[in-house]
Amino acid sequence: MNLGLRGKVALVAAASRGLGRAIAEELAAEGAHLVICARGAGELERVGGAIAASSGVEVVAEPADVSDPRDVARVVERGTTRFGRIDILVTNAGGPPAGTFETLTSEMWDAAVRLLLGSAVGLARAVLPGMKARRWGRIVNVTSIAVKQPVDSLMLSNSVRAAVTGFARTLAAEVAPFGITVNNALPGYTRTDRVEELARASEARGGPTAEVVRRGWESQIPAGRLGEPAEFAALVAFLASERASYITGTSVPVDGGWIRSLL
Repeated sequence: MNLGLRGKVALVAAASRGLGRAIAEELAAEGAHLVICARGAGELERVGGAIAASSGVEVVAEPADVSDPRDVARVVERGTTRFGRIDILVTNAGGPPAGTFETLTSEMWDAAVRLLLGSAVGLARAVLPGMKARRWGRIVNVTSIAVKQPVDSLMLSNSVRAAVTGFARTLAAEVAPFGITVNNALPGYTRTDRVEELARASEARGGPTAEVVRRGWESQIPAGRLGEPAEFAALVAFLASERASYITGTSVPVDGGWIRSLL
């Protein structure tokens, strides 16, 4: 299937590892030039170089903390200066700390809002004027299965990622007349550093070992295994494509059947 991405310009946040890196690699394989950001400059540069070498596309790597509005503005400016436009935006951010309500401070809530909701809003605000002028654009927010079925001990993620869903669904209706789609991609339990951190956090709290936690997750997934980052990235590439022009305002899980709701 030709996704129509060759020559497009995609900005992918948190792209130095995990799902963000897999998304960047998938878009590059389809021929899209990249603007990638993450907090660690060294690893980001290495990943950008590796993607450029393997795919032949141009990759601009700009270190940034997406919870800082100044960094968000700088990343978008760097990309538009180099390429003249941003066609595709993939918002993504590392998950906030696990914890129950009583363990979370007001500072932790504020940080989670800045990281998850603030970054999505700020990035969208920065790229939308150009997308509207060109009457074409794709925004894909990486959220979580937790927005459809809350996950125990993930109070911050359950709450704030749900806010991103509300923002995206409302924005989708506002920008649809301009040929812009806005969708959410919901990763389930996927073989990433973040999932490993959650498994180890259980053990650190005196709960089951990380291995027991992983086996417990797998037992809840009808597919019987954790997902792979490339499987999730394939959905994001499709939602970012020309072929997905009539899909907007949706939240699509990639979870091996973990979510049991009808919708």
